[in-house]
Amino acid sequence: MPAQQQSQQPHILHNQVVVFSKNYLPLARINLKRAIVLLVTGQAESLEFGSTKQWEVRSPSIVLQIPEQIRLTNNNPERHWKVPAVRSKEVFRRDNHTCQYCGSTKRLTIDHVIPRSKGGTHTWDNVVTACEKCNSTKSDRLLHEIGMTLKSKPKAPIHPAVAFAEQFWKQQDS
Repeated sequence: MPAQQQSQQPHILHNQVVVFSKNYLPLARINLKRAIVLLVTGQAESLEFGSTKQWEVRSPSIVLQIPEQIRLTNNNPERHWKVPAVRSKEVFRRDNHTCQYCGSTKRLTIDHVIPRSKGGTHTWDNVVTACEKCNSTKSDRLLHEIGMTLKSKPKAPIHPAVAFAEQFWKQQDS
């Protein structure tokens, strides 16, 4: 094999392929090697959306055209995903390590939007990141009682496949 082909081989196998579910939900990006395995074993099929790029991969007995997108063909049900437990570390990550009242990134704590003393729960939609000053100011009162507002509405993390799909479609628009 010529030296030029040998140097290109590792490069081509590191190209990324988008994997879609059977229902055409974009799930992930995988490398070309993994895509070849899925296609050869019949677990996926080629997708061609308009003029998409393809890579040619050769072995001694077969020549494969691998497209930029493939679709899973198996009937395996989607993996079950549980919403993670509410933990400070995850709340801070969701809120980008920023107080949801004033925007500070210093001395962060967790605050219950509806205080537990007033029936609030320790759930994703009632817990936010707050700096010590805002948490102390708010105390066990409701937001409207002291005129405070949230920078963003608290919500539970979304399924990783949905997050990937949102990111994928945003990239397609730009």
